[in-house]
Formats: sequence, C-alpha cells, structure tokens
Amino acid sequence: MADSLTIPALKVNQWLPEWDDVNFDDSNDNRRKPEPYFLMFTIKAGLLKKLSKVYHRKADENRDVEIGVQRKHDPERSLEINKYVKVGYPLSDYAKNDKAIQNLGDLKMPGWLPTAIVANILKQGESRGKHSLKDLDVIRLSEVGGFVNLQLPNTVNNPDWNPDVPPIEIIDGQHRLWAFDADDKISDEFEFPVVAFYNLDITWQAYLFYTINVKPKKINRSLAYDLYPLLRIQEWLERAPETAFVYKEIRAQEIVEVLWSYTDSPWKDKINMLGDTAKSIGEGKNVPNITQAAFIRNLIATFIKTTSNKGLGGLFGAKLADDYNSPLNWNRTQQASFIIYVWEEMYTAVSKAQESWAASLRGTTYTAKEEKYTDPAFFSKFSLLSSDQGVRGFLHIMNDMVFKHSVSLEIRNIKWEIDNEQIKEERIDPADVKSIIADFRKSKLAEFIEKVCNELIKFDWRVSSEPGLSAEQRRKQMLFKGSSGYKELRTQLLVQLSNAGDKTINEVADDIINNLGYAS
Repeated sequence: MADSLTIPALKVNQWLPEWDDVNFDDSNDNRRKPEPYFLMFTIKAGLLKKLSKVYHRKADENRDVEIGVQRKHDPERSLEINKYVKVGYPLSDYAKNDKAIQNLGDLKMPGWLPTAIVANILKQGESRGKHSLKDLDVIRLSEVGGFVNLQLPNTVNNPDWNPDVPPIEIIDGQHRLWAFDADDKISDEFEFPVVAFYNLDITWQAYLFYTINVKPKKINRSLAYDLYPLLRIQEWLERAPETAFVYKEIRAQEIVEVLWSYTDSPWKDKINMLGDTAKSIGEGKNVPNITQAAFIRNLIATFIKTTSNKGLGGLFGAKLADDYNSPLNWNRTQQASFIIYVWEEMYTAVSKAQESWAASLRGTTYTAKEEKYTDPAFFSKFSLLSSDQGVRGFLHIMNDMVFKHSVSLEIRNIKWEIDNEQIKEERIDPADVKSIIADFRKSKLAEFIEKVCNELIKFDWRVSSEPGLSAEQRRKQMLFKGSSGYKELRTQLLVQLSNAGDKTINEVADDIINNLGYAS
C-alpha cells in the first residue's frame, strides 16, 4: 500500500467483442453495460468488513437499503471458518472449544483462504433503496503506471464511521468476512485477495452470484432466490433449460408442505398430499377436498407469479410498484408464514359468519365448540373455500389486494421480532413461523387483511352441488365450475369487495377491476 488510505490494484481487462451484442440497457439501472474490466487487490479483513458494512447492525437501524446486497448470515458457518483460519484442518473439526484440542497440537496447520472475495465498488451518487452513496464515503479510482489506486474515504478510520450506503458490496464471500470479529487481532493481520467490479448494478451482481454458487451446484437454487430476490424476475433464468420454473415449483411445494404440517394452520392435515382416494385411506375417513398439486398450481398462478401484467404480479415473485423497482425480499419462511396467516384470518372470519350459506353448510348438528378448524362452512365437501376453484379465488384476491396496496401498507418495513439473519436457512422452522405470524398481526397489514376477509364471507361460498341450493342459486354457482370458473370467481369476489362498506377496500378492488379489464 502507498499509504493507509490507498490500495494499489491490478486492472484485469476481461471483455470479448462477442459480448457487445448482449442485451444491455444503460437507461435501466438494472441492466447497464458493465465496465470491461475488474480489479484485483489485497486488503486486511477488518478494513474490508468496515468498507462493505458487513457487521452486526443495531436492532432499530433502518434496513431499507438491503436490496439483495447484504445477504443472510449463518453464524455457525462463520465460526467454523474462524476456527479453521486459526488452527487449520483437521484440528478445526475436532471440537467447538480450545480446551478440547490442547493435546492435539501436532495437527495444527495453516488456515489458508486463497479464494478471492468477489465485491463491487460503488460509483459516486449510486443509490440503494432510499439512500445514496455520499461523496465523503466514495472510494475514488485513479490509474497510475499500469495500476489502479483505490483512494479510501478519509473517515474510514473513524470508529463512528457508519455510512447509509457502504462504498463496497460483497457479492460472494460474506461468510469468510464474518469469520473475522472486529475485536480479534487477526482482523488487522489477515489479508484477503479480492476481485472487485466497478459500479456493477444489482442484476449483474445476482447473475455473478448465481454462476459462482448455483451453476456449479454449490447451493440450493431455491435458497439462491431468497439471497438475491432479483433472480426471481430474470428472463435468462426463466428460459434456462435446467432452471425454468424451478423457483415457482419448489417454493410453492415448500409453502404447501408447511400449510399442511404446521400445527396452527387451518390446513393442518387437510390437503391431499399423496393423491389418496376414499378406497386407499380406508372406510370412514374423509379425503381432503384439494390436492397438493392443485394447491401448488394455485400458488404459482397467484403469489409466486414472477411477471407483472396489467399492474398486477405475484407478491412473492414480481417487482412491486414502488421506488425500489425490485421484488419483495421476504424469504421462504416469511412467505409461508404469510400464507398461513391470511388463511387463519379467513377461517376466523368464516367461523364467525352468520350468513345463510354458512348456516346451510353447517347443518343443525354443528356447534362452534367443536375441535379447532373443523367448521363445515370452510371444509365441507360442499364448500368452495376448500376446493380448487375456491382456493385459487381466495389466493388471487389476497395477492392482488396486498400487491396493489403494498406501498400504503408499508409492506417492506414490517418490524420483525427475529432478524432475517436469525431465521433458519436450511428449513422452515415452526418457531420462526409463529414469531413471523405474530409480527404480521402487529403490522399495518392486519387491519386490511381482516377487513378483506370480513367482506369475503358475505359471498356465497357453496358449490353448485350443495343440497340446500335453490334452482336459481345452483345456476349461479355452476359458473364456478371448470377452467373458466377461476376467472368468474375472481371477478365476482372483486365485485363483492368493490361494493364493500370500507372506502379503502372499495378503491383497491375498483383499481384491480379496471386493471384487469373486468369493469362492465
């Protein structure tokens, strides 16, 4: 280094003329043509952590700049790397504490980490979320004698330096950085090799992350879509032969599995997961009205849809219509929790419903004191709510209403009791689901979801074969049968909400009806 604030870097020109005809769009912040080079340099672990803001944030710190940049951290993985760095392999695998390895000194080895950290250096004025990189926080580049000098911010050595947008983003290697604690002296001794791109937009960062970590089959594809939500809307992934549909199918299956297995889910044991029939499960047992395959199809058609059309898209898959121009960064646990939550709210509304359709489905023998989640108004074989068409209709309404109203609902700013970094990565944990549902109930979403459900129960949710229907009622309910029934039910449910007594519900429903061209 020339001085404590200057880092010399080697410029690597890696660009082929054949790449010039790639579909770049310099007017789009997520498709800009990259610089034709990257930089290679070395840097102390502690300094790189500080420049990239890879450290624990305070619980009350604004996190709205995290647009797929600061990815989830697995503390156990970083602790494992820390142990390896200090004692090498195999000693790092022997025990969790230093005392257990005191007599195994002959196994001590160097803990080299020769693989480069892949990073991105932001250009002056670049924005992340609602914040921009300030001039005093910029890393400035100057080319001298075949090398590029990185001039670090003058304030970087200030212990209170805490930029809203850090000048470096880590694309790959975050867990290696997390292994170096700020209070550990090795943070100021251990150097990392770094490959740094300059002013690479988030879409290209997601592309790099995918090709580094997923293409060589290093991590699960579904997890990659959570680490970089922008991957959900990349056309090149949609059209890739080995990845087409993978996010949608895997994510929908994961959510259905939790819906079926979570103790407090209305759908606990009420989805036909294996295609059972009355004959296969035995006499006297009820076969659930809807199959796993149908539920998966309905989630893919609604919440997990990755395209936006007529101002509407999937809440979990498409770009929201806000200033972020990116998909919602909820992970699979948050997504599954939300689906359980809206169904819980709908079941609660149905269980209190006194409408004639509900009374007809319950008959004269049902009492509200029966076992939880057994109301025939919801789960009877004559209830649309537990049918393929009804599930699709409800999911469409909940997705469209929340998607359309997401800005006012401040859906990106929900306060989570457990931080994203604490949510289990390898599985959807029931304890995490319980906590996240509690957070939904305390958010701006709660009142809105409750009002929507209380309006939806005014609709007649009986199937056309329900014995209590009159001839005229049966003809009306017949419209919901077959493939055309999906659109018809969605239309009538939106009309129901359009006529609701609540102004907000009216306006959002009317907006959706106009977007879809359903207005008469």
